[in-house]
Amino acid sequence: MDDSQILSTFQELPGTARQRQQRAPQQVPVFDACQIGVVLRAVLFVEATVAAAALFSAGGWWDWLVRTAIVSGAALPATLAWLLVVCSIKRPLARWRVSRQHACGVALGALAGLYGCGMLALVGLGEQKSPWLASALAGALMAGFFGYALVLRSKLLMPAATTARLAELQARIRPHFLFNSLNSAIALVRDQPAKAEALLEDLSELFRHALVEQGDAVKLSEEIAVARHYLDIEQVRFGDRLQVEWALDPDAGDARVPPLFLQPLVENAVKHGVEPSPTGAQVKVSTQKRGGVVVIKVTNTVPGGQGSPGHGVAQDNVRDRLRLLHDVEAQFQTILKDGLYQVRMEVPA
Repeated sequence: MDDSQILSTFQELPGTARQRQQRAPQQVPVFDACQIGVVLRAVLFVEATVAAAALFSAGGWWDWLVRTAIVSGAALPATLAWLLVVCSIKRPLARWRVSRQHACGVALGALAGLYGCGMLALVGLGEQKSPWLASALAGALMAGFFGYALVLRSKLLMPAATTARLAELQARIRPHFLFNSLNSAIALVRDQPAKAEALLEDLSELFRHALVEQGDAVKLSEEIAVARHYLDIEQVRFGDRLQVEWALDPDAGDARVPPLFLQPLVENAVKHGVEPSPTGAQVKVSTQKRGGVVVIKVTNTVPGGQGSPGHGVAQDNVRDRLRLLHDVEAQFQTILKDGLYQVRMEVPA
């Protein structure tokens, strides 16, 4: 399938069973500041606070701009230093009690405030008497506030992640799909026992991945294997009506993705592309590593050039889970053009 005709529609962006083990509950890091989205929000928050504070003593717009620029020159490096330190000690920090994590973050915030004040004093841009105490208190206060915001964010995301996993699990164990797969295996038992055995093995692997807890992220190569099992099962059911094409980049296989995020997309491609069409449809799965991102695409032809109506639950689920895992680094787009429907995703390499 040549899906290059719809690529211009997208804006290019500069992305053996394992037994379930019972593990002791782990401490969650309060200051999980290692994501790009968190860094951007912290910088914007500090910059907005500095700009608002400069209004209190500014004599006019030009004076306000000058004061904001001077203070930002110290506040932003101090903020980035705080984020860098907190990110680098995230693992040992997570072993501490939550109260000690907060205390450590606030203490580091005070040191960051002193660092910023020291920079202004060093270049001679500060007041005649450097506000060391005020800077330390401001840094501690902002660190405490931002840490509290991160805690609220993690608490809001946990129910969403749990709901997404539950919905995904329920979607994967649909009686209709299981019924069709077993019927296909029964029909093959006498005439083609080897093919029936292969189908049941694929079905077993698919359900194993759906039922086994795999954590928050898996390798893209594992998700490709799950999608292969699903499409192999559907290939038996639809025969020549289902034409599958794979275009996989070996360098993209190590990208981290949510478990069971690809299978619902290829299932949608079969449901809305192959099932409604008496002549069948084409389904193409491609991956490509481009610099620091991995691009994942699922493309299918649609009957009559028009996509069948759907609720978009599976796509919303995948989109939300990608954002939970990678925040602003994840991209999710869909397009229907010239009889081709494509889901295009980007994740960090």
